[in-house]
Amino acid sequence: KNESRIKVESYDGLTIDFCKKNDANFIVRGIRNNGDFEFEKAIARTNRKLSKIETVFLLTSAKTSFISSGIVRELITNNGDYKLLVPKSVKID
Repeated sequence: KNESRIKVESYDGLTIDFCKKNDANFIVRGIRNNGDFEFEKAIARTNRKLSKIETVFLLTSAKTSFISSGIVRELITNNGDYKLLVPKSVKID
């Protein structure tokens, strides 16, 4: 969607270094389940301790909470039908 205030970028290195370089004070993370929450909570607390950057958690909808990048990669690698699990804008060549 066209939202000028939001950017999606890739980077190498630590997330807090990327945030500092781009004057970002918040990290937005999606949470699917308890496992995600515990993992992300530890990272969020570390980031806050090292840099004062805050993390905001958003819960996924129940109908998509089972989808993971690992599942989608597995389907793509083995010629499975991944199209129901990703947005229509995702194209695999």
